Amino acid sequence: MHNRLPENYKRIPFRKACHAKISSVNHLPTIIQGGMGAGVSHWRLARAVSRLGQLGVVSGTAIDQIFVRRLQDGDPRGHMRSGLDHFPFRRMAERIWETYYVPGGKPENQSYKLLPKHSLEEPRELMELCIIANFVEVFLAREGHSNPVGINYLEKIQIPHLPSLYGAMLAGVGYVLMGAGVPLRIPGVLDRFANHDTATYPLHVTGAHEGDDTTMTFAPQEFMERALPPLTRPKFIAIVSSNTLAATMLKRANGRVDGFVVEGPTAGGHNAPPRGKPQFDEAGEAIYGERDRVDLEKIRELGLPFWLAGGYGAPEKLREALTAGAAGIQVGTAFAFCAKSGMRDDYKRAILEKVASGDIRVVTDSLASPTGFPFKVAQLEGSLSEEEVYLARPRICDLGYLSEAYRTADGSIAYRCPGEPETIYVSKGGKPEDAVGKKCLCNALVAAIGHPQTRSGKHREKGLITSGNDLPGITRFLPARGTTYSAAHVVRELMGGCKVSL
Repeated sequence: MHNRLPENYKRIPFRKACHAKISSVNHLPTIIQGGMGAGVSHWRLARAVSRLGQLGVVSGTAIDQIFVRRLQDGDPRGHMRSGLDHFPFRRMAERIWETYYVPGGKPENQSYKLLPKHSLEEPRELMELCIIANFVEVFLAREGHSNPVGINYLEKIQIPHLPSLYGAMLAGVGYVLMGAGVPLRIPGVLDRFANHDTATYPLHVTGAHEGDDTTMTFAPQEFMERALPPLTRPKFIAIVSSNTLAATMLKRANGRVDGFVVEGPTAGGHNAPPRGKPQFDEAGEAIYGERDRVDLEKIRELGLPFWLAGGYGAPEKLREALTAGAAGIQVGTAFAFCAKSGMRDDYKRAILEKVASGDIRVVTDSLASPTGFPFKVAQLEGSLSEEEVYLARPRICDLGYLSEAYRTADGSIAYRCPGEPETIYVSKGGKPEDAVGKKCLCNALVAAIGHPQTRSGKHREKGLITSGNDLPGITRFLPARGTTYSAAHVVRELMGGCKVSL
């Protein structure tokens, strides 16, 4: 186990730990619902979890793209319009609505209108979209209750960070969670935005020279249409996979870090690569060893609350986490397949049927992600996880969220993705071997939540399902003779060992 306890670890009696962590008036959440992108952790799911007194989390990954596709689908229930009606800057909201809303929805065989790709020189329209999309998602998740809501970002997708964070803060987001990188400068950004002050963020550019200007800047005052009072600074939770990263965040972050999610390699989505020389089993999956084990005693010594993630979606694992001194657990997979998640219903039904029959497999694909990080994939017929489906798809990179910024020979900044056509990728200086087996996660994950791009009037993007290794265990949340389950089922089952009112 990646997060197993040392033999000499000092345990806290469970009854005492449970009472201390759940009964406090200002208690931290015992369960953090994972921020699963793109759009699986959408506002409906986060709202349902937060209303139960735990921390519901929306995903900020590609939320600008998802937002405009909802508008192009006609906003059938009017939720996007409702969110826009509460946005504080009316002219900006109306510009976005008039540009992207399609009354009644676009024809099924018509392509979605694409946004410009993110770049260091961001067009104002794209920054406005990031502000609004993040605002609407958080606003809807907070509607109807007074409990905190969080938002999750991948540090790897750097360019949208600044306008996205500002939009989420305008909506009153309570927590910002970030992993897939080392987000040392995010705490300081939150501090600046609380007073609507200008913030900067360094863009990682491969091959950059000393003195190159790779700094992104966002000035809220340039977008504000009226004066606003100071914003509440959300708590910042760093998602880490090692003691070193946690300690580094505390020593070098430019603002307050409020806690950690300690995530092991059995978690869904992107995983940290194994430390040291990569090793693989016969199926080609990465092998994690002793060096990848997180020392929970050292995490506890840092003095901040932490939550354990990756294989903790069971009541006994929650008890184990609390006994180890954790504030609780982060759970993704169990929530990903519940009724309120943003995943397509047909995909959820198919996965649940395979789980019930015992015929489900989750693969840690070391090649699939353009990031180079291992990526968990649930095997499902007709999805991009099937090799023949993947090979039949033309290589297209038209969303570009996982593109790599690099310095060109003339000193300018350009972008490349191992998932684009190999000849183009190589012409930009990419290595041919880095393009082998790469899947277009951007299009596949957006397709998995019901917004697949249609090409040439007939070809529709296939979805891709990511899940943690404990996917077979979600049967514990299904009621007797049931074929679906709710977020409340998950929370009640996980909290079964603690006497709390739900």
